[in-house]
Amino acid sequence: MPENNEKHTDPPHDCHICPRLVQYRTQNQQKYPHYFNAPIPAFGDKNAELAIVGLAPGVKGANRTGRAFTGDYAGTLMYQTLLKFGFASGTFNENGDDDLALQNCRIINAVRCVPPQNKPETQEIINCNPFLAHALEGMKNLKIIIALGGIAHQAVLRRYGLKLSQHKFGHGLIHHIIKNSSLVLLDSYHCSRYNTQTKRLTEQQFYDIFAKATELLGKN
Repeated sequence: MPENNEKHTDPPHDCHICPRLVQYRTQNQQKYPHYFNAPIPAFGDKNAELAIVGLAPGVKGANRTGRAFTGDYAGTLMYQTLLKFGFASGTFNENGDDDLALQNCRIINAVRCVPPQNKPETQEIINCNPFLAHALEGMKNLKIIIALGGIAHQAVLRRYGLKLSQHKFGHGLIHHIIKNSSLVLLDSYHCSRYNTQTKRLTEQQFYDIFAKATELLGKN
């Protein structure tokens, strides 16, 4: 576990905690010198009621643009959905050159650095968990966390010290994660191209998750 993680809401630009990810970042810096090539910061207002926890940046997505879910297909569906349900305003461009702004919503990746083949190792997820914890702790109005996929789901459970075996991941499931609190965890399949192409996640199913979040926030 890294020292002084508790001092950082976001990891430093040259975070060195995970050797494999540092090595991969170095390779990408050499191959794609104009990419962001650093831990991806949280995107959105700390005062938001909704947090979306993703997996990790894609090598030619957020790792390229420096903004979560920007640069690849997952972002197209993500921001299309957020705009539809009023959690974003402006226009979205996959290169990040736009006036997009999040509304009552913040996006945080469970793992901030791009992993090889988009597959972080368990220790890397654990190493990054303090950054997720502090990002969520800073959201004083937080009411709903949407976890995109099993890794994000487990990362949120770790942040709150909950047993993974007692809160199974399932698309559309709602978990009450703090005793005597209204804060809930809402699970969704990740909006990746693989999931949508294989029909594991349809556009309507993704919309339904945010419709449920809107309902839980009492905004419908």
